[in-house]
This record gives sequence, C-alpha cells and structure tokens, in this order.
Amino acid sequence: MAIALSKSRNLMLCASSLTLMATLFTAQQAAAHGYMNSPPSRAYACQQGLNIDCGAAQYEPQTVGEAPKGFPEFGPADGKIASGGHASFAALDAQSANRWHLTEIKDHTIDFSWFYTAAHKSTRWQYFITKGGWNPNLPISRDSFELTPFCQVEGGGGVPIDGAAGGTGPAKDKHSCSIPTDRSGHHIILGVWTVDDTAASFYDVVDVNITAQSADPDGWKNVGSISQTQALQPGDSVKARAFTGSSESAEYSFGVTIEKPEEGQPANWSYKLAETVNAANKPLVRAGVRNENGDIEPIKGANTLYVKAESGVTRYEMQTVMVPDPGAYLHLHDVAPEYVLVKGKGTVGFTVMTNKNVTLEATVFNATHKQVGYTKQTVSATTSPVSIAVTSAPGEHSLKLIATSQDGRENFQDLKSINLTGEGGAQEYDFVFPEGIAGYKAGTLVLQPKNDKVYECQPFPNSGYCIQYNPNANGFEPGVGASWNMAWTEK
Repeated sequence: MAIALSKSRNLMLCASSLTLMATLFTAQQAAAHGYMNSPPSRAYACQQGLNIDCGAAQYEPQTVGEAPKGFPEFGPADGKIASGGHASFAALDAQSANRWHLTEIKDHTIDFSWFYTAAHKSTRWQYFITKGGWNPNLPISRDSFELTPFCQVEGGGGVPIDGAAGGTGPAKDKHSCSIPTDRSGHHIILGVWTVDDTAASFYDVVDVNITAQSADPDGWKNVGSISQTQALQPGDSVKARAFTGSSESAEYSFGVTIEKPEEGQPANWSYKLAETVNAANKPLVRAGVRNENGDIEPIKGANTLYVKAESGVTRYEMQTVMVPDPGAYLHLHDVAPEYVLVKGKGTVGFTVMTNKNVTLEATVFNATHKQVGYTKQTVSATTSPVSIAVTSAPGEHSLKLIATSQDGRENFQDLKSINLTGEGGAQEYDFVFPEGIAGYKAGTLVLQPKNDKVYECQPFPNSGYCIQYNPNANGFEPGVGASWNMAWTEK
C-alpha cells in the first residue's frame, strides 16, 4: 500500500538527508574549485574589494560554497547557502538589505561566466533567483528562492575550459540566460555548478540590482562604484575621481573629509560621498542605488556612480588619503648579536614593542639574500616575543622586519645584522615555505619550517595546488594542510 507523506514529513526527511549527505561529503570532499566571475559572486566581489569584512572568503573565492550536490533536496543548509556550510566562510552568510555590493543588471538577458582553478568534468549549471517580494533582511534559505531554476546548462561530463581536467582558466563558454521579466530591484541569483566526477556542487550567490526596464534606463550609465573598502578616521579623506578618457575631470570629481569618528564607518562615508555628489547641482552625475521605481538614491552601503553621455565621463576611480598617527611606534628589543645553529637549525628570537595592532612579518636572510627563516603573526599593542625557526649555514645574516597596522595606516620597517654560529646541516631544498611560492612547479623542493621536513611538488595537474596558499585557510600547505598530500610528496 502506498503511503502519502505530508509536506512537513517530507521536509523532516529532507533535513535528515542534508545532515547525512553533509557528513558523507566532508569525508570525501575533493579539490574541485571555481567561482562565478561575471557577474561577480559575493566571494569574488570580496576579493575585488567591492565587499568588506568577508573573512577568509576574500582569499579563496574558488573554495566558497563547495557542498553536496542535489539542490534543493541536498546542498548547504538553510542560512548557510552563501558559505556552503563552511565555518571558514561563515561571514558570507550575514544577510541584510545593505550588507553586500549589488551588481546592476540592465538587461533581462544575461551571460554568466565562471573561472576555474581546478576544472573538473561537469554535469550541469543551474541558476535560481529569489522570489518576488522576498525579504533581504532574513537569512538566505530555500524559501527565499524559486526552487525551479530559471536557466539550466548541461555539461555532458565535459571539461569546462580549453584544457585538460584539473587545469586552471576561464570558462570556454558563457551561459546565456533570461532572468524572469517580473523581477526588478534587489535580488540574489544562486549559481550551482555540479561536478561530474565527485559528490560536490559549488553554490555561488550573486547580489544584484535589476534595472532592466531598458538597456540604459533614463540615459544613465554605470561608470564606477563607491566601494566600502575600510574604516576611516577624522582627518582622512576620500575622493571619487572622474576621468574623461585619460584626463581627470575636476568638474565631476567629488571628495569628502571625515570630521567625526562615526562618519568613518564604511557605510557612513560611502553615504556621505554619494550625498555630496547629488548635492553638487551637477545634473549629468548621480550616485546611489536604483530603487524599484528606477530612481537613484544614496544608501548606507556600496553606492554606484552614474553619468549621462553629455558629461564625457568614462569612469571613476576612488582615492583615499589617510593621515598618519604621529604617536604610533614600533621598536625591536633583545636582538642578540649571535645565534647558535645545531646541525643547521636554530632559532632567532627577539621582542617587539608597539602601541598599534599590527601584522608583523619577520624574515631571516643569509649573505646571498636567500630566505632561511620566516614568521608572520598578529601583535597587539603591547610588548610581544617573536621567534623564527631558521635552517641555514653559519655566517653573516640579516633580520628584516615589516609591520603593517590593521587599517594600513602605519608601515614600520627595520633591518638588523645578526650572526649565526655553530654547525651547518645537509638538507637540500629550493625554498623555505612559503618563500617564492608564486614560482612553485612540479619538482620544486620546499622545507616546511613547522616540522623541518622537505616536500616535493607533484607533477601536473596536481602541481597547480602547490601555489595555492592563504595563511588563514590553506588546505594544501605541505605537511600540515588537510589536503597537503594532493599537492606534495614528503622526501
């Protein structure tokens, strides 16, 4: 006898299946990577500087959204669709009406394009859009979307780039789709790339403002964005520089100076600058975001710069000038004139004193300027010990210190001469990881200072993973990353 399941029972079964699939997926997660680059996904917009406070997603847009295939029955859980359920990318799950940069969509016919850092054979691509009347202040869930894709492109198990499976590059084909004509204003498009030979799909959310009533509404053209890149302090200034070809236009350039601490918050200074543009009585220039009626209004968030053709303006560039903090300092202490090596290994230790929160990079170079030790750490406004593991031969060395304040306002540098004594070692390698990482290729030998072991970069196509490195979330770091053995072989 057939049993009819209620809708609530179906949803309970779906939730249980999601949990089971997520568990299985974690155990067999593969390195299939890619992201939507046009229009930019939320994570890729972070890497471009259009979004801020993105966490690790800024460095790894290609990994964001990797989750079990089979949406909407499976895939990332409600409330975690933007991150794919990965705690490392949870910042992307924050959702409000003005949290993220909106890409303006001027035509209901649109081409979607992807970029692949590990192009697996592909089953299909599907595109979903939020419902009419959806609430942009609620967490993104299945209830936010029309659960029938408005566009689907079959992959047929083929490789999506001009090259072999596992390679890197842009998509060889764009996906021409038609957005439902009854959608306008703020929406989210969910692109789902389903991999053919793993259990994974990639879920990329794209934040858009659909103004597709005409190809160029009211004659306004989008020529730039007031991007919320960082917090500012009183005395700092930000300017939207207008260009007509290669020349800057003083008439259509606008700037503001931060006068109060609260004005320095990114959303607030973006709003202040957009208001300044609109209050300048220049009828050929506007700043803001189009509402559902097509009017351009400033918001406390990312604002778009619009011009009419008669202005001659072709683009805007943002310029930020930050005033230095005259009271800021950083000093090195306890740098010894001599450090002793034992079988070619040793430790260079010292302390730093600062009144700023800084990111500190300390590197030890030998006499030929080859890096033999490196550390990077965050130092609070206090006195902190710093220790660098080195692998080298006895002789003259130098200690290079670079420290950058978290807002980028201060940059401290120092160089000290030190001497390493004792005995050398016999280990052979090309680099101390992550020194010279951009040049890693098949056969490159690196010393991992965290465990003093040497690793060899694997042959193509796995060699492409050797150059993927982010200090905050690096699965391919030799010897220590969760997936290091996909890229490296221990010697």
